[in-house]
Amino acid sequence: MRLRMFTILFGLLILGCKNSTQSTVSTEPSQTAVRGVWMTNVASDVLTSRQNIIEAVKLLDSLGFNTIFMVTWNRGYTMYRSPEAAKITGKEIDPVYGDRDPLQEVIEEAHARNIKVFAWFEFGFASSYDDQDGGILIQQKPEWASRDKNGNITEKNKFQWLNSFHPEVQDFLISLVLEVIQNYDIDGIQGDDRLPALPVNGGYDPYTTALYQSEHGDAKPPANEKDFHWVKWRSQKLNEFQQKLYQEVKMLDANCIVSVSPSIYPWSQENYLQDWPTWIRQGYADMVCPQLYRYDIEAYKKLLKEITTWQLASDDLQKFYPGVLLQVDDYNPSPEMLRDMITQNRAYGVPGEVFFFYEGIKKFKPLFKEMYSDRLPFPANTTKK
Repeated sequence: MRLRMFTILFGLLILGCKNSTQSTVSTEPSQTAVRGVWMTNVASDVLTSRQNIIEAVKLLDSLGFNTIFMVTWNRGYTMYRSPEAAKITGKEIDPVYGDRDPLQEVIEEAHARNIKVFAWFEFGFASSYDDQDGGILIQQKPEWASRDKNGNITEKNKFQWLNSFHPEVQDFLISLVLEVIQNYDIDGIQGDDRLPALPVNGGYDPYTTALYQSEHGDAKPPANEKDFHWVKWRSQKLNEFQQKLYQEVKMLDANCIVSVSPSIYPWSQENYLQDWPTWIRQGYADMVCPQLYRYDIEAYKKLLKEITTWQLASDDLQKFYPGVLLQVDDYNPSPEMLRDMITQNRAYGVPGEVFFFYEGIKKFKPLFKEMYSDRLPFPANTTKK
């Protein structure tokens, strides 16, 4: 009798422990992901009023998004109150916003719905768009301009560029990033295909030329802008900037996530000096969202395979969230193409992605409701505490 009673009690104890363990595990999310969208101030009126921001955040929440990458730096102006920008431009914020502070409004509305907010420094080292004089930054600081081999302001695809190697320019960009972290309750910051970057035809300004000569026995930079060693030398300088930016951010706030959204590699290095696999490999970025902007699914799959099989180490794959093209000018992918891209991400073990850009979300609401019905939370191991 005693043996039987002991057996029953022992069995109940084991069952109770098992049920307790199962209950604890079931309350934890089985998976997390970044489900993000870029929010712009171009081709969109989302930032033009607080009410538009409220409606946008409500929509994103209803569709299962958990991250907003909000533009904070565009054409020499900020979308937040910036004493650092005012030192150069005389304007603390883009004058179009008057007394408003769009970044603060987005943070308040997004955090109320448990959506993370990243300050996206969209223009990075680009000074202006379609402005031969380089915009307000170069007008105020002509020595900050990057130059091509003909002495003109560096330009590519109608963007004019600051000198990404000049210490004053670098310090200015870092000061913008740090003041956002210090003054706003953001969850992360993000650079893209312009931060850090410089078109390959840049680097022929007096400062960079002298720096190159000091390290190469007084030899001038090669006239061939795509010379292998000249490209490598310049991209290494941007690697060093990314390291400095990362370290400065972490010194100020160790929990602030540093994200990058570069062009695809190796095109990124060959054309914009962006050696971003090195940034990830050497630990100078917490998240990478390469712009996998393609118009057919086979090309998209090819990029996924290259990134996941040889560009990123297996230990770094959890930092990878593809940038997906949702809208540009009059283009939107077909619903079938959009579904295929998300499905391919999952097939390659990628649980989330970031979409360019917000306005396109409105055109695919039923699809997102279906594809994001699992409503995965933002990764806890990278969440700002």
